[in-house]
This record gives sequence, C-alpha cells and structure tokens, in this order.
Amino acid sequence: MNRSRFVGLALAAFGLVFLSFVVRGTTRLVAPYEVAVALSAPILFVAAALLVALVALATLDVIGIRRLE
Repeated sequence: MNRSRFVGLALAAFGLVFLSFVVRGTTRLVAPYEVAVALSAPILFVAAALLVALVALATLDVIGIRRLE
C-alpha cells in the first residue's frame, strides 16, 4: 500500500466517524434515541475497524515488517 492510499483511508475513516455523528443527530430530530443509535452504530463500527487496521499497518511499517511505499 502506498502512503497516499493510507492517508486517503485515514481521511475516509474520520469522515465516517463524522458521518456517524451527523446521522445520529439528524435521526434524533425525527426518531427516538435508540433508533438513532441503531442507525449510526454500524457506520461507527466500520470506521473503528478501519482505524484499527490502519494502526496495525502503521505499526508494521515502524517495526519494519511491512513497508508503506
């Protein structure tokens, strides 16, 4: 994976976190809290999984096992 793709994925993960909060906030205007959380949680979980994968790739790069090109 090259560095520009890594940065793009990191920005996408933070965008997903932001989207999760927007979905939760706007859903709260028309639905109860539990529904808002149920709709925003999958987006937040995808963002968290992506961030965990990126941290693992960055750690492998620092250790020297797998280099980012």
